[in-house]
Amino acid sequence: MPALNREAVRLTVLTGLMIGCEISPYSRFDRKSYFYPDMPKNYQISQYDRPLCVGGAVAFEVDGAPRQAGITRIHLEEDVAKNTHSGRTSGVDFNRAGIPLMEIVSEPDLDSPEAAFAFLLALKEMLQYAGVSACNLEEGNVRCDVNCSVRPEGREALGVKTELKNLNTFKGVLHALRYEVARQKEVLGGGGTIEQETRRWDAERGCTTAMRSKEYAHDYRYFPEPDLMPVALAREEVDAWRGELPEMPAARRERLCREYGLPAYDAGVLAADRATADFFEAAARASNHPKAVSNWVMTELQRLLTERGLTLAEAHLTPEALAALVKLADDGVVSSTGAKAVFETLFVSGGDPETIVKAQGLAQVSDDGALEALAAQAIEEHPQSAADYRAGKAKALQFLVGQVMRLSRGKANPALAGEVLKRLLEA
Repeated sequence: MPALNREAVRLTVLTGLMIGCEISPYSRFDRKSYFYPDMPKNYQISQYDRPLCVGGAVAFEVDGAPRQAGITRIHLEEDVAKNTHSGRTSGVDFNRAGIPLMEIVSEPDLDSPEAAFAFLLALKEMLQYAGVSACNLEEGNVRCDVNCSVRPEGREALGVKTELKNLNTFKGVLHALRYEVARQKEVLGGGGTIEQETRRWDAERGCTTAMRSKEYAHDYRYFPEPDLMPVALAREEVDAWRGELPEMPAARRERLCREYGLPAYDAGVLAADRATADFFEAAARASNHPKAVSNWVMTELQRLLTERGLTLAEAHLTPEALAALVKLADDGVVSSTGAKAVFETLFVSGGDPETIVKAQGLAQVSDDGALEALAAQAIEEHPQSAADYRAGKAKALQFLVGQVMRLSRGKANPALAGEVLKRLLEA
């Protein structure tokens, strides 16, 4: 006999609270009848007229312009089997059949493939932030079916819709919708009609193909599920779940700009992932230079994570170590090149930045006497560049700074080296 999963109910309600839905104090399950290989008992346990969550909206941006898409409902149902197709052969995998599946149904407020793509990314961020789902499409954490219709400009009534299946990536949704919109326009432009049907996106061919006719609600012959009791949610329980909600990505982006003085671009990149944003804030609080911390996180940290296929939790770098490294760089103790070497060591092995600088001999040469000797050598070895600078060619100084850096094996403080060179050349 079927049994209700309490955690699935909690996560569904958590999602509804996050999106601003009205949480139903009373909901129930229904049987949805249909005949298809992925459901051999010929019905699916779902929710019809009394879902767990109703209403709400998801905010997102398209080309910098704020948009919003309403949510019709969020309900629980049992997952079905996975159909796979290869040439003239099909297979059915029942491993996931019967486990809880949360379905989020949006209003027809998305008016372009780009809007649908942005909506999905915003929804994904929210689900990840609240810990509802890892949202890994390759692992099937998130799946998406898209209804698509077109209508003549100025007409209020929606056109006949098609449902698109086999959308394995958000980019796949974007490309499938672009194709399907163009296809429907071509059909209607040629005097044809659009059939309400389910179509399959073929990513290799870049087109949609008809799978089966699309049923209407009355075809499913919904009736109350006799083997599951209704769900009654106490206000106190819902309020307790509400208290678990994290700060939402949009609010965090705004706060990162306000509290740390970050550009909107930085805040957007950092807030896109909760773990990354948490890491940044911890490092920024320990540092007097939040922008420098942001630069390290967005460039070197993300590069190393991508190159090595690791998550942030798997790296040995700590926020405190990054803050200490930023201070060493700001104080001129280590050059930018040396700082990158220290950063990579911290990423792989952890440790204390100052200890690593000493152990690897990466301390920047800032001693005036040592820099003067190196600058004098650079001038002696490149008299023409020295003459060019004295003749008014400012670029020649940068060449000489580069020679000082070469002679010091990258350890010289470039700013101080420039000052010393000017002093010697202008004496």
